[in-house]
Amino acid sequence: MTGRLVRALAGISVAGAVHAAVNVALLRRPPADPPPVRRPVTVVLPVRDEEQQMGACLAALLDQRGVDDLRVVVVDDGSTDGTADVVRAVRDPRVALVTADPPPPGWLGKPYACAVGAATDAQHDGILAFVDADVRLFPDALAGAVAILERHGLDLVSPWPRPVAHGAAERLVQPLVPWLWATTLPVRLAERSPRPSLAAATGQFLVLTRRGYDRAGGHAAVRDEVLEDIALLRAVKRSGGRGGPVDGSRLAACRMYDGWPALRDGYAKSLWGAVGGSPLASAAAAAGLTAVWVVPALAALRGSRAGLAGYAAGVAGRAVVAAATGSRPWPDALAHPVSVLVLDVIMARSLLGYRRGTLRWRGRPLPAPAARPPATMGP
Repeated sequence: MTGRLVRALAGISVAGAVHAAVNVALLRRPPADPPPVRRPVTVVLPVRDEEQQMGACLAALLDQRGVDDLRVVVVDDGSTDGTADVVRAVRDPRVALVTADPPPPGWLGKPYACAVGAATDAQHDGILAFVDADVRLFPDALAGAVAILERHGLDLVSPWPRPVAHGAAERLVQPLVPWLWATTLPVRLAERSPRPSLAAATGQFLVLTRRGYDRAGGHAAVRDEVLEDIALLRAVKRSGGRGGPVDGSRLAACRMYDGWPALRDGYAKSLWGAVGGSPLASAAAAAGLTAVWVVPALAALRGSRAGLAGYAAGVAGRAVVAAATGSRPWPDALAHPVSVLVLDVIMARSLLGYRRGTLRWRGRPLPAPAARPPATMGP
């Protein structure tokens, strides 16, 4: 390990921390007191075996302020537990339960469930929101997200929920996702740019104009995408729309995975396609992250001042992003190189599973992307 290499990697780490700080400063944030939403809002909730999550999720959705015309469409995607019973027990005319058929050939389960839910709403001037069952919206979440959407003339916003993490594995890995896009993606440039490659979004909480959704082709345009959230934003960009991540730490919270096994398998299902759907590019990206944010830390242990500077920059960038997105900055940021190494382990599992065709999620196999058959909403 040469001193010149360590200095170069440390320099990249410092640049990444500066870029993350600039992004955090420029990140669009909801108004403290958002105006009432004048348009109809349809929230689509795709669920599969979410009995334990449904009650709290629906209660938060129905407690939204400033949304007079609200409709919640729960799409039951083949649940085998009591998910549907929990929904039926909610006596509120704003809630509708739809049972989805098995996904047609060429479709993955979540994109199909989202498409089924969106198809129940024909109001072309309305707002569509997609929310996962493990997300807890705060009372002004929908109004705040729509305020950003309308104030800045966007077609899609992805409010990043505040990550809720318990235990070492969750605290090491969960804050990495917002750190990654804050460090590597120029958010304001990406928002304006038509380039699909400049995209970051989370399917936990997506808000779109109905016009923008339809113009992009809806979920039919991303029907075989494991990372359907990022793919949908790319489809919006290809159709001439604009959008990207915004601050959702005051709008929602999400404990995405409960413990190491769920976290490992949840990320492994999709990490292979994290960079443009290419396993090779994803592996190269993981190698680059390791070089920049692990190698300097190792050099610091051997007395390298450049390595110490690179490690300190990585910690600072992680802490800045964590504070802005609602994660715990300290002492978690000090373990940033360990976080990257854990991500490497999950990436290796993901790439191996992709190559062997053994990846599964919620009891379904995840096929590798292939030539797309014509889109159809029927079996």
